[in-house]
Amino acid sequence: MKTGTSRTRLIVLRGNSASGKSSVAAALRARTGRGIALVGQDTVRRTILRERDLPGGLNIGLIDLTARHALDGGYHVVVEGILHAGRYGAMLAGLRADHVGRTHQYYLDVPLAETLVRHAGKPIADEVDESLLRAWYLPLDLLPGGVETVIGPDSSLERTVERVLRDTGLAGPR
Repeated sequence: MKTGTSRTRLIVLRGNSASGKSSVAAALRARTGRGIALVGQDTVRRTILRERDLPGGLNIGLIDLTARHALDGGYHVVVEGILHAGRYGAMLAGLRADHVGRTHQYYLDVPLAETLVRHAGKPIADEVDESLLRAWYLPLDLLPGGVETVIGPDSSLERTVERVLRDTGLAGPR
């Protein structure tokens, strides 16, 4: 079922924990103002559903439905999260195929050592220890078909946001 309009943008930000996905999403919204819906995997899975990240989890469908509803309402949508390819790939492929407007997918590639450093400063650092982070970490968990732009650890938050704004055509007057 087709979703969105020719003017809507779908932006998918994926990567390991503490790779900067949420920061990029928040900065995109701050730079563009209203009209961007943020659909965060953590918000849907942990806050709304209080669900563990398991194959076939209810959050997968809810992320899909939320993104589609916002796109159909004329919003640009940023879907962000770890979104492991094995669990979320089919949903993301369907969303991409059905979206009428332009879709841009990014994988924020941060090495494990940097992930551990960044995670130490997060509010959930007490709940999620280093051994869990190591267990979750999947290097270059890319979606099939070369549909993602890989952004490396050398790209600052500002450079990453600028790139996404430029790529998507959402860069407007400051």
